[in-house]
Amino acid sequence: MQLGPIVAALGRHKVATLLIVLQVALTLAVVSNAMFIVASRIVHLSRPTSTDEAHLFVIRNGWTMGQNATQLDANIRADLDALRHVAGVRDAFSSQGFPLAGYNVNIVTHLKLDPEQTTDAQLVTFFASDEHTIDTLGISLVAGRNFRPDEIADTGPNDKMDPAGIVVTRSLADKLFPDGSALGKTVYLPDGPAAIIGIVASLQGPLKNSRTMDGFTVLVPMHFVDPAGVIYMVRTESTDMKPVIAASLKALQARGGIRIIAPKGGVVTMAEVRERAYADDHSVAMLMSIVCGLLLLATVGGIVGLSSFWVSQRRRQIGIRRSLGATAGDILRYFHAENFLIVSGGVVLGALLAFLANLGLMNVYELPRMPLYLPLLGALLLWLLGQVAVWGPARYAARVPPVVAIRSE
Repeated sequence: MQLGPIVAALGRHKVATLLIVLQVALTLAVVSNAMFIVASRIVHLSRPTSTDEAHLFVIRNGWTMGQNATQLDANIRADLDALRHVAGVRDAFSSQGFPLAGYNVNIVTHLKLDPEQTTDAQLVTFFASDEHTIDTLGISLVAGRNFRPDEIADTGPNDKMDPAGIVVTRSLADKLFPDGSALGKTVYLPDGPAAIIGIVASLQGPLKNSRTMDGFTVLVPMHFVDPAGVIYMVRTESTDMKPVIAASLKALQARGGIRIIAPKGGVVTMAEVRERAYADDHSVAMLMSIVCGLLLLATVGGIVGLSSFWVSQRRRQIGIRRSLGATAGDILRYFHAENFLIVSGGVVLGALLAFLANLGLMNVYELPRMPLYLPLLGALLLWLLGQVAVWGPARYAARVPPVVAIRSE
């Protein structure tokens, strides 16, 4: 089939053709970037915390007024002993935070390789930990050793944090010491030096969206003694945690009115923590998907409408071609080829707009660069939808009888 007549025919309908080209281009630009954001959100949502989420729950324990640091420390130790003796509990520990908990002032610190370091220190998130933390979380120690009971210090929110040794994630160890020699090396916390005595495979921190601290987590040997409250993380033997949670709360309440545990939100499973932490991401992914679907439907509707209009305008010309020997298949191929040219023009312009939009989003929202395959997939989808959309009008055009050519208008 010669493309010259098709191009010439499109040239006689410049405005309509240009509008469809622009619609296709804008659809490709928006859909490519929207689907890239959706894919990024899905990857983000599926990120593991590396903990045994199916067997973990969290108790947010607040204290009643009038307890000093010594009493709080004694209560925390007694609470943990009570929790570890509950039927169905595998292990438990106390901390000031937990994975995906969100930001508070007591979860972020920084590390230096040299106390006189003038360059930016490495920001990290940390968890108050003890010798039970690794087992409770269900994470793997890949090098070094765990904390010993005698290394666990009692530390308040305003006390210095200067442990002799810390445990870090492998990603942080590799960032600080790319040659793989992190174990046994000394790093510097704000309050003093600490040796890296152990390395765990992975552990997500409390922050879900931090690029600068993603996976850079430190376990610090301390009981966090805070009058405002403490977090208890409990690992169960079974995934049916309801009876264990009930028994754990009963064991804590049996120790007297020294605590406040909110009836709503005071106890949450890690599955619930993940669901709440990523609720906004779910909403954004759903909204973006709906927008993409509506844009594609609008584009298909535009192609169907324009093609139907052109068929009605060209009935006489189609009849003449039929009377000169053109088959129904020739008419079908003509309209499909015409649609392919229009969509191709929109695809070329849309791919350029898609990458320009991605550059803008990278600067504003710190998104990564969009891979080339996404606009290509969008182009293939639009070509396919364009052919499907034009099929009905083209089939109608192929049925125009030759006698139309001799009718007066």
